[in-house]
Amino acid sequence: MGAEISISGKVLRTWQWLRARWGVPMLAVVLLGGAFGFLEIAEEVGEAETRKVDETILLAMRQEGHADRPVGPEGLAEVARDITALGGATLLTLICLVAWGMTLFAGKRRLAWVGVGAVVVAMLVMKLLKLGYDRPRPDLVEHGTRVVSASFPSGHSMMSAVVYLTLGILVARTQPKRRVQAFVLAVSVGVTVAVGLSRVYLGVHWPTDVLAGWMLGGVWALAVWILAGVLEDRCRAEKKTTPGRGPS
Repeated sequence: MGAEISISGKVLRTWQWLRARWGVPMLAVVLLGGAFGFLEIAEEVGEAETRKVDETILLAMRQEGHADRPVGPEGLAEVARDITALGGATLLTLICLVAWGMTLFAGKRRLAWVGVGAVVVAMLVMKLLKLGYDRPRPDLVEHGTRVVSASFPSGHSMMSAVVYLTLGILVARTQPKRRVQAFVLAVSVGVTVAVGLSRVYLGVHWPTDVLAGWMLGGVWALAVWILAGVLEDRCRAEKKTTPGRGPS
């Protein structure tokens, strides 16, 4: 146990050293890598090379010969609608407002505004991408919930990843125990995955829509994590040079 703690401490110190010196380059690499991965998926989608895979997965979630009936018990569709609501604009906005208020009251104003800015910009990017690609919704199966926008990328999947993964990462950093950190991260990942799967199950998204949304949202969350760490390091440095300065 002592050896494990020692190794964990060394890993943490190494990460802090890298983040302090290479935070901006790491942020650039994460963003470029995510953009490249998304563009690869988008190119495949644009050339209709994913159509067969998308159709196979989508139809696998329907009863054979009944495209209007999802597989599983009769009440499973209602459960899927409840889960998909976790990625809806209303609930995510409420969660973000609560998190923003708590961060402000904790005296971390910079982090609070970084979080709000990250979510707002991510939402704008998602809207622009939907307008740009203008991919039609699946027409093979009956939709299990109402939709009003284009299909690619999945807004529910992307924004769930942005919000839940970012909050999960930031909350995990406040926990001293590794098991608690792992649990918090597992919950945030689990909710993000569940929301994305529910979109496919309800027939309102192609699987590649969800995959692209997860990729963009996950990269966005990692970028916010790195940026938040850089800001915290700078705040600590400023406090050391100006002891009388309040939190920011």
